[in-house]
Amino acid sequence: MSRFSHTIDSHVYQFASLKELLAKATPPRSGDVLAGVAAASARERVAAQLALAEVPLALFLNEALVPYEDDEVTRLIFDSHERAAFAPISHLCVGDFRDWLLDDATDTAMLARVAAGITPEMAAAVSKLMRLQDLVLVARKCKVVTAFRNTLGLEGGLSTRLQPNHPTDNATGIAASILDGLLLGSGDAVIGINPATDNVAQVVSLLHLLDAVIDQYQIPTQSCVLTHITNTIEAIRRGAPVDLVFQSVAGTQAANRSFGIDLSLLAEGQAAALSLGRGTVGNNVMYFETGQGSALSAGAHHGMDQQTCEARAYAVARAYRPLLVNSVVGFIGPEYLYDGKQIMRAGLEDHFCAKLLGLPMGCDVCYTNHAEADQDDMDALLTMLGVAGCNFIMGVPGADDIMLGYQSTSFHDALYARRVLGLRPAPEFAAWLARMQITDAQGLLRTALAPAFQAALHRLGSQV
Repeated sequence: MSRFSHTIDSHVYQFASLKELLAKATPPRSGDVLAGVAAASARERVAAQLALAEVPLALFLNEALVPYEDDEVTRLIFDSHERAAFAPISHLCVGDFRDWLLDDATDTAMLARVAAGITPEMAAAVSKLMRLQDLVLVARKCKVVTAFRNTLGLEGGLSTRLQPNHPTDNATGIAASILDGLLLGSGDAVIGINPATDNVAQVVSLLHLLDAVIDQYQIPTQSCVLTHITNTIEAIRRGAPVDLVFQSVAGTQAANRSFGIDLSLLAEGQAAALSLGRGTVGNNVMYFETGQGSALSAGAHHGMDQQTCEARAYAVARAYRPLLVNSVVGFIGPEYLYDGKQIMRAGLEDHFCAKLLGLPMGCDVCYTNHAEADQDDMDALLTMLGVAGCNFIMGVPGADDIMLGYQSTSFHDALYARRVLGLRPAPEFAAWLARMQITDAQGLLRTALAPAFQAALHRLGSQV
């Protein structure tokens, strides 16, 4: 008899390892089928979920999915685990943990106290037993507040990354997108550019452009050029005005190696940014992006399902106290998340797991044009994430990233979510919007642009 099993209608379903059990219990997604780790049928999946519900949480502290001696992410997970934080839930199995999380008596303060005692694998396991509404309810109770030039993650907030990408990094085009976003109340999480030309000289040029805009208008926000961390470290050495250090991260050492990083390099980038002291209300200087399927696409998933791999990436992120983390949920493509239904499930899982682990989680609510998804699917996911207390989303002109070639959320989508759910930007940014007469006393956009802002637009235009 295998270590894990469950019987349905006299058929005994057996699972040889904790890794296999987690994979078979995962709700359907194309990436797990591609990897050959998915359940063969809905009945096998249910059997795996029922078996997983009986697994003690303590087992995850005794059994590594990737060997400790072979993987620095595994070592980070085990070495940073806080036994005292784990104590209140140490007697629970995965199914009981689900019930505890959903209990009204388990409040925000309790979730914050146990966060450091929850491993990524525990979070992934319990998410596999949850419906979408369960993921939303628990994530909503998790509050993670971070700060740099403004304060993000406060109760009732929904922030946006203003994403003014341009296919040729044209300064005028980037500036026009930035101003468009600011006029529509976007940009409090970060004004962040994915550079089309990824070299240090171009990165430095874009950083100076962003710094000039923020300084010109005295905007209480932060900037970031989403280049490789080695480029950002070199830009800091050259005296560039770096606010946040960006890097994509994954859940295994081998996957991170495919990105050209390791944990020591992340620590070096964090230290370099902290040395600049550019934050005014806080010193969270890191920005991480993740996404289900990245480890599989690198051939570095070690036989794990993609959602468990993704949760392990959050252990990497939380080690460096980031200002921002987001899952680019539908960006990799239908090979990993086939359609709108799978993208929605993955987005809510990612948000839930990261928040449970104590991360300031956002989401790029997105899809590629060859996926079986459309903007209606994104509207549904956006709304559920807003209800779930997502820290931030993307603001892309027209929801169409013309440089990266994928579909995301627009400035207007963020306005919709804020209005329908009664949410607002970071308080410092909201005050700036009011001071610049972009919004009125109720926080709604004004129909006419204030003369002071019109003059500022002309000044910036002449400078560009």
